[in-house]
Amino acid sequence: MMALFLRDLKLSVRAGGGALIGVLFFMTVVAVIPFGVGPDLNLLSRIGPAIVWIGALLSALLGLDRLFQAERDDGSLDLMLMQESPLVLTVIVKCLAHWTATSLPLVIASPLLGLFMNMNEIAIGAVMLTLLVGSPAITFIGAAGAAVAVALPRGGLLVSILVLPLAIPVLIFGVSASYAAVEDPAPFMPPFLFLIAIVLFFAVIGPVAAAVALRNASD
Repeated sequence: MMALFLRDLKLSVRAGGGALIGVLFFMTVVAVIPFGVGPDLNLLSRIGPAIVWIGALLSALLGLDRLFQAERDDGSLDLMLMQESPLVLTVIVKCLAHWTATSLPLVIASPLLGLFMNMNEIAIGAVMLTLLVGSPAITFIGAAGAAVAVALPRGGLLVSILVLPLAIPVLIFGVSASYAAVEDPAPFMPPFLFLIAIVLFFAVIGPVAAAVALRNASD
């Protein structure tokens, strides 16, 4: 499993600069917002957490279609299906490698982009924490979508269409927890705990659904 993790990590970094492309797209989405809404710093600080979360969500969708595509192309997917290790465990390891290579750089880049949106230190910390906790759910959801579309020649758009509606609750509670951290009357823990619950739910459902879809695709 560790060898598979390191292999997928290297492939994610090398395949078209996956991590770098995601960060650049993330920075581009957030950086153009001030030009669109104008120089109102108060407005930017109010909408900052939502914009950063939306940018991170869209950036995380970019490389999901490649989660199983390389194994499908070179035939190693059949070997994964025949190995003694449970396929669900293999999917979880691949999801962790994909999250480390693509979503973790987005979390690291979020404080810099928070400065673009005139966010204070508490808001930047809250957004970074909620992204760190909530972004794995997007990867687990994307694993199921990528497994469904793995047999299609151009399944990238289909993966985004499948994943985006299911990722909306992650976005809602991630943004709600970020706003609650900077608004005194609103408690931070309830939306944050809901976010953790959603991540744990998809951590179980996503790999199982992906394993079932991969076996069906191989048939």
